[in-house]
Amino acid sequence: MDATEALTSPAEAEALEQARQRLNKKGAPRATAESMALKQRDISVSEFFAKNRHLLGFDNPRKALLTTVKEAVDNSLDACEEAGILPDITVVIEDLEPGRPASAKQSRYRITVVDNGPGIVRKQVENVFGRLLFGSKFHRLKMSRGQQGIGISAAGMYGLITTGKPMLIQTRPSAQKPAHHIELAMNTKTNRAEVTADEETDDFPLRRLRELPQVREVGDSFLSHRDYPTGTSVSIELEGKYQRGRGSVDEFLELTAIANPHARITLVRPTRETGDDEDAPAIKGKKASVPAPSTPVAAPAEAAPVAAAATASPTTSDLGPLVIFPRAVNELPPETKEIQPHPRGVELGTLLQMLKDYEASEKGGTLYTFLQERFSRVSSQTASSFCSAIGVTSRTKVSDIEPPQAEKLYKEFQDAKLPPPPTDCLAPIGVRQLLAGMLKGVRAEFYAASSREANVYRGRPFLIETAIAFGGDLPADDSARVIRFANRVPLLFQQSACSSFKAVAETNWRNYDLQQPRGAVPVGPLVIMIHMASVWVPFTSESKEAIADYDEIRKEMKLALMECGRKLGTYLRKRAKMRRESERRDVFERYIGEISQAINALTGVETKKLYDALLTQARKRTAIADLQLDEDGKAVKDEDPADSEGVIIVETAASQPVQAEPRRPEQEPTLLDVEPVKRASAKGRASRKAEPKSSPKPGTVTPSKTARSAKPQPQAAAFAPAKGGSGTSQGQADSKAKPKLRLNLKTGKLEPVDDGPKLF
Repeated sequence: MDATEALTSPAEAEALEQARQRLNKKGAPRATAESMALKQRDISVSEFFAKNRHLLGFDNPRKALLTTVKEAVDNSLDACEEAGILPDITVVIEDLEPGRPASAKQSRYRITVVDNGPGIVRKQVENVFGRLLFGSKFHRLKMSRGQQGIGISAAGMYGLITTGKPMLIQTRPSAQKPAHHIELAMNTKTNRAEVTADEETDDFPLRRLRELPQVREVGDSFLSHRDYPTGTSVSIELEGKYQRGRGSVDEFLELTAIANPHARITLVRPTRETGDDEDAPAIKGKKASVPAPSTPVAAPAEAAPVAAAATASPTTSDLGPLVIFPRAVNELPPETKEIQPHPRGVELGTLLQMLKDYEASEKGGTLYTFLQERFSRVSSQTASSFCSAIGVTSRTKVSDIEPPQAEKLYKEFQDAKLPPPPTDCLAPIGVRQLLAGMLKGVRAEFYAASSREANVYRGRPFLIETAIAFGGDLPADDSARVIRFANRVPLLFQQSACSSFKAVAETNWRNYDLQQPRGAVPVGPLVIMIHMASVWVPFTSESKEAIADYDEIRKEMKLALMECGRKLGTYLRKRAKMRRESERRDVFERYIGEISQAINALTGVETKKLYDALLTQARKRTAIADLQLDEDGKAVKDEDPADSEGVIIVETAASQPVQAEPRRPEQEPTLLDVEPVKRASAKGRASRKAEPKSSPKPGTVTPSKTARSAKPQPQAAAFAPAKGGSGTSQGQADSKAKPKLRLNLKTGKLEPVDDGPKLF
């Protein structure tokens, strides 16, 4: 019975049916289950992302160009590291419409990324570059940059949609054989590649790239066959927008060089930049060019200097059309190993599927063997206890496990006390390489880094590393810059949604002598770097722009930030104390000479002896002002437990203390009527120290020296007596020019006296 007939009388139901028939005759024919079934069809994953390309990071021209470079560089770094090759990557951006009008908001570019990796075998080229969701990294639990098998194929698909041009791939797996030259386009209906050209060539890397006007001055060292015996070259034409500053290719490569100091990256900029926005440096500083810690950034010059800077510069070289991020360390990250899933990290449905897969692959396999082979941290004893807990024996086959038993096994996984998963699947950057990368990319005064022990979320191991740079050329009035990394890849967008940024805002930086508005990042000359290494990074979207806010991850980030904050707070407090003690010593030394002279006049004790004794006391009371630090920020002689590892202090960038206004000579208080004597310089005082201090290592600084060298030298200063020790600034030679002084006990003043007998 129809629902309408159940709620109305028979007459009303008949009237409604007649009205429905009249409506069907006047309106369009109604759809039926059969007609709707004819319209249903499969949706290709490439067809889906072609309509929703914003999910992959191709939502505007500028971001599309950056995403293309990012995906190609990530693949190159992964391939080189897996093959044990120090990465040498070149990124070339060619503007194909240099004569466009100034009002144009975008242009057509050709992006080419060349690496010296192991190359790709010919039969896999179509799958790697012409299919979405195809790769070797999705199912394995091992740290890698790529995870989903989408990136470079999506970039080629975007280029095909916007320009109609296919991808151009060159790959050479063997140095003794010619390279494969393939041109392919993706068919979004079938998610398959269609090859339009396939040939072998010896032109690898492309000779055309070595003839670009931006690189002619560099010479034969650019893309030489010696540096690229094997590797892969990918070229994609697309509609994009190249503009320097925040969220640009320049910033991405700069941050990539910081997180991957073992890589050498070369960027060839296009001949023309799109847009009129003001250029902003990637890392905040006083200059918009790429900064370096101690060596000035190279500038465009003649052919020979340019070639020399391009091949031998130890720091980042910005040569205008060419930027070279050099290799800071010659060691690859530790090799990672694939691990099995941890029992605490699987869900019930996943466990049931794993049991089915094991039954299909291992005919007659037992549950006892399954638990040891398909899970990590499950020993033979633990596997036996799991079998006993669900009421089976160690000889029970997987095929005999019923769903209730599998569910009980899953609950046992959650309640069991198991060791955390192994961490040899991770390749953290490390404290030393973090500092090397920060030194290469940020011009600051103080550097500190920290690396936490590995932890677990959802049964997957992860590790948090942080580094901070303080002072130097960084702006003191702006908010701190937060640079985020996941598996050594910079995250440039969706900062406020990222767990890294939330951890920085929730850390109490006031405990470390920094200013911090409520619920915001600290304010000051500070750059904060956070890196998460994991076998599977929980990104918020397919574009991999922000880390999901898991409680376990955010907690580890805050603890790592607090470790760096304590190092910074210790340094800032020590520097402030050294500055105060240095100022105290300046006051002492200003009047020691006059006091020695006055005591000599009263008691007749030798002036030089008094001066040396008082100077020794002054230095003893202010000994911290002479503290010297080594390259780790630790005291050379002082075994202070507050001095921590993972700290670097750079002399050339040390911030200077507040300068006090020097007094004019007529304002100086004097006890004796003597001519003012110039103060000994810091170098001169160091030569008169009672015990010589050991010098710091190159590239480090003692903050006391930096603080005191910035102070203006007053014209009236400490008294330095002559060797004769007469007690006057002119020595015994001036004893006849000035009368002998004696204290008048009645007036309390020093008065000249004669040699004859007097009452006082």
